[in-house]
Amino acid sequence: MKPDWDKLMTAFKDSATTLIADVDCTADGKSLCEEIGIQGYPSIKHGDPSDLQDYEGARDFEGLKKFAEGLGPLCSPANIDLCDDAKKAKIKEFSALSPAKREEMITEKEAEITKLEEGFKTMLDGLQKQYSEADERKTKDIAAIKESGLGLLKAASAHFKKTSISTEL
Repeated sequence: MKPDWDKLMTAFKDSATTLIADVDCTADGKSLCEEIGIQGYPSIKHGDPSDLQDYEGARDFEGLKKFAEGLGPLCSPANIDLCDDAKKAKIKEFSALSPAKREEMITEKEAEITKLEEGFKTMLDGLQKQYSEADERKTKDIAAIKESGLGLLKAASAHFKKTSISTEL
């Protein structure tokens, strides 16, 4: 994917409205990656820099380019004219709040997301444990069946098939 991404950055390097960039989350960009919620590599984000969204589309140059060509300004307090009535009403509601109240609400919503992610991880860990235990039981049971004489049974069956065929001729 890296060569296609580099090609995309080159294609959009002079764009006035679209920034295509990359960040090394293992080095100098680590704090930025933590701030915007990067959980795996490679990750692609898009949208308003204060509310980046995960990109789930194609990862080849043509798919990335097609998506990037459709990007542009989004509904936000800075681009209120791009908002529908419902979003304008939400922006008006949020603008009436104190900065401290907005931060409190952001913290609460992010805590809800963290709780959901932790619950999902706990469930996933439980499923992984169940899978490992079931796989271990299966492997042990298969070994027991084989040790009970399956190999000899197959050898005897093959031998007696050959013997009965040759005696019938």
